Amino acid sequence: MRFLCVHKGPEGAAPTPEMMEKMGKLIGEMVQAGVLLTTEGCLPSSKGVRVRRTGTRVTVTDGPFTESKEVIGGFALIQVKSKEEAIEWTRRFLDVVGDGESEVRELCETPAYA
Repeated sequence: MRFLCVHKGPEGAAPTPEMMEKMGKLIGEMVQAGVLLTTEGCLPSSKGVRVRRTGTRVTVTDGPFTESKEVIGGFALIQVKSKEEAIEWTRRFLDVVGDGESEVRELCETPAYA
């Protein structure tokens, strides 16, 4: 089972060297356990845009997104045996980063086409 874990939290201060060290250790454990497929952090929302479609109208809004209390800070794509295991890895991630939330979503497995 593959899960997309999206972390949302307050935008602002860069991670401390201590946090980066703890995150590196957790990522290493996830790689060693064979569950981490990929992970990335996001640049600040000031470097992003939002694209919205309503009917035939498309609008593009430049960041930063000050109206948002929480923004997407990064994601991890993991492959585990159960939703409970995905939650446990996510809990460990939150232990490292602190406040915020992570949305854990199982991915729809599509059949392989020949």
